[in-house]
Amino acid sequence: MTTAPAHSYLPARRRTRRAIAGMLEATGAAQRRLFDEASEVRDTFFGRTAVVRGVIEITDVCVKSCLYCPMRVENRYQRYFQRSDDILQATDAIRQAGLGVVALQGGETPASTTLATRLIPAIRQAFDDDVEVLLCLGDKSRADLERLKRAGADSYILKQETADPELHLTMRAVPLSSRLGCAHDLVALGFRTGMGAIVGLPGQGTASLIEDVLLPGRIGAQMMSASPFIPAANSPLSGALMGDLGLTLNMLAVMRLLHPSALIPAVSALEKPEPGGQVLGFAAGANVITINFTPEENRQKYAIYGSDRFVVRREHALGTLRKAGIEPLFGRDALASMTCGSTQGVPRERGPQSMGVGSIPLKFCGSDGQVRFERASKGPSFRQRGCSADAGANLRRIRDGRD
Repeated sequence: MTTAPAHSYLPARRRTRRAIAGMLEATGAAQRRLFDEASEVRDTFFGRTAVVRGVIEITDVCVKSCLYCPMRVENRYQRYFQRSDDILQATDAIRQAGLGVVALQGGETPASTTLATRLIPAIRQAFDDDVEVLLCLGDKSRADLERLKRAGADSYILKQETADPELHLTMRAVPLSSRLGCAHDLVALGFRTGMGAIVGLPGQGTASLIEDVLLPGRIGAQMMSASPFIPAANSPLSGALMGDLGLTLNMLAVMRLLHPSALIPAVSALEKPEPGGQVLGFAAGANVITINFTPEENRQKYAIYGSDRFVVRREHALGTLRKAGIEPLFGRDALASMTCGSTQGVPRERGPQSMGVGSIPLKFCGSDGQVRFERASKGPSFRQRGCSADAGANLRRIRDGRD
C-alpha cells in the first residue's frame, strides 16, 4: 500500500511503509545514497540555496507539562516576557541583517496572542510590508488564529512532536487530536503551516517515525522538521539517552523525498549530538537555517533544550552554509523561495551550473500532477566517496566532504 503524497519524488514502490522504514534505518553506503538523492531533489526545486530567517524568543512562559521540556509549567522559576520595545529593536536588527523572515517563538500561553497581535503590524511597518511573519506559539483557538492572521501573520509552526497518539499523550499530557485540530485550522485559515517531530523520544519506534514523515502531507503543511531528542536538565526525561543524529538526518532526507517543495530547516539541535550537525542537515536536503536574535539578557533563559542549548548566531549560520556549499537567501530572495515552497511540487527552473550535483531532466505525468524524475549523468555523489561501517565515522565523512 502506498502512503506518501501524490507530489512525492518517490515512485510508488518506494512509498510503502516498508520502504520508508528501510530508508529511515539506512547506514553506511545506503545512507550516503539517501542523502545524495535528497540533496539533489532540494537542488532541483530550490537551487543549491537556503532561506535564512531570524527568530526572537518572546517568552518562556508555558502552561504545558511536556516531559522533555524544562520550560514545563511544573518548574517554578522566574519567567520572562520580552518588552515590546526590545522585540521591535531585535526586529530592526533582523532587518538590518538583510533577512526577510521574522519568527516570533515562545512557550504556550494565551498571553502571547495579545502580545503578537500588537507587535505584528509594527513589524510589517518596519519592513515596509516586505516581510514574512512566522509564529511558533503553540496551540491556539481558531478565534485566536483568526486574530493573528488579521494582524498580518503569514506562517505558523506547530510541531506535532510525535504523531503516535499514545506516545503523544504520554509526552505532552494532551491528546494528539487537539494538536492536529489546531493544525487543520491553520491550513484552513491560509497560514503557511509547519510541523515537526522529535526523533529519539523514549518509547518511540520506527512505525511512529513513519507516521511523523507522512503527517505533514496529510495536513497540507509546507514546512516540516526533524530534531534529535535532547535530554534536558530540570525535565523528567533528563536521564534518557539523546536522540540518534543519523536517524534524525535520515528523517530529514525522507521528508525531502516525500515532500520535495517543503521548507525543511537544519535545526540548531543538530549541533548537540555532534559539532557540524547542521552541515549534515544540509547534506541530507535541508534548505532553511535560523539565526537567533533574542536579546542577550533573556537568550539563555529560553531553556527549550536546556540552559546549555546551542544558539545559532549569524557567523555560525553563514559559516555552516559555506561549509555545506549552500547559497544563503535573504530578503526578497528568501520570500520568493518560500513561495516556491508552497507550489505543491513544481520544480524551479535552473541553469545547469546551479544544479550542484548533476542535471536531472523532469517529466510531468498523470492528471494528479505527480512529478517523475528521469536521471541524467551525475557528478560526484556521496555514495562515490567510500563509506565506513561505523555510523559516526560515516556521518563525519559526509560532513567533512572527505573522499
